[in-house]
Amino acid sequence: GVYLYKDITGTIIYIGKAKNLKTRVKSYFRTTNLSPKTKFLVSHIAEIDFIIVDTEVEALLLENKLIKQHSPKYNINLKDSKTYAYILVTDEQYPRVMAARSINQKGKYFGPYTDGSARYQVMQLTVKLFQLRICHTLPKRACLNYHLGLCTAPCINAVTTEQYQIQVKNALEFLSGNTKPIIDRLTAKMTDASNEQRYEL
Repeated sequence: GVYLYKDITGTIIYIGKAKNLKTRVKSYFRTTNLSPKTKFLVSHIAEIDFIIVDTEVEALLLENKLIKQHSPKYNINLKDSKTYAYILVTDEQYPRVMAARSINQKGKYFGPYTDGSARYQVMQLTVKLFQLRICHTLPKRACLNYHLGLCTAPCINAVTTEQYQIQVKNALEFLSGNTKPIIDRLTAKMTDASNEQRYEL
């Protein structure tokens, strides 16, 4: 969970996370070899609150959110750090997939992701499966992703708006956790390819 230290005025002066809240909080008051900064912090603690969550990832996210919200005096590590990123499917005529660190643009957000490599892998898989564009603005000619089969190229009208919206709908379902439809489709395509002896496909 997350623990919050408050001073005599009720102001939050430090926020931390722990797998075992009881053990972590006790360590502040039972350990003699504390750093001068920590000793000074402990001398100002008048009240302790805590929030219990289900997983370590939830604790990490909550700690990050609360530190940014309250800017406690003795938290220096996360106060100015970047937020965890989301995957954003933009709200445009031809939506694109991108990473976003703040929710200030129209579209559908998924996350936040505490693991940057996991977020990148999910984005890459989404692009590969649903062939959504990733370009910032529509180019005047098809880019490499089109030639690699990773985009249906709305920039050159190689796909209709209606068909592209179906791609987007399927991608949103996938990112929301509804993976069964795409697994069923891929399984059917795999079976067809196998029956046709196109094993490389």
